[in-house]
Amino acid sequence: MTGKIEELLEKIKRLDQELLGEIQKKEREFSYQIKKKRIRFEKDIRAQHRLLVKKIRVYLRETTLLTYLSIPVIWSLIVPALLLDLMISIYQAVCFPIYRIPKVRRRDYVVMDRHYLSYLNVIEKLNCAYCSYFNGVVAYVREVAARTEQYWCPIKHARKLNAIHNRYKNFFDYGDAASYREKVETVRRSFDDVKPVSGEK
Repeated sequence: MTGKIEELLEKIKRLDQELLGEIQKKEREFSYQIKKKRIRFEKDIRAQHRLLVKKIRVYLRETTLLTYLSIPVIWSLIVPALLLDLMISIYQAVCFPIYRIPKVRRRDYVVMDRHYLSYLNVIEKLNCAYCSYFNGVVAYVREVAARTEQYWCPIKHARKLNAIHNRYKNFFDYGDAASYREKVETVRRSFDDVKPVSGEK
């Protein structure tokens, strides 16, 4: 692997962790606590939030005709999302143990917590639940696919990618045939940085 590329990928990983840390500092700023996956705002903050709820009739009145027309298209994607979620879960449950790839913990990606926000009305909460679920499933699928790619084809692309997944750092340089043949089995087993799912060795 190219040292500079590995160095940059590690820097990106550190910056991602730093960004998450900064986001989590907002817990104090906006007066909420997370206990056993439940979010609790202070009583006076909840009262302030309830004053900011947009009434359903106002929300519906302000919604444009084009938005109403697009709703069936948006919500039609819930069926393939549910199917993809189910199939990728079955896929990793069956295949990952065979290849000794550590399983992806779905709950680390599909996070549903916006319904605790009392300044959102019912429609906004439903929309937020949809977006949380859909984007969570996509992130979950991406991680399962990344671990699969690391096992079956850990080779970087020659052409520029707009985004790379976090397993890419382990991949061989495009065209480095000697390293691929010599070390592919090692790279297939290089999951030491992944926390095991409960019950896995």
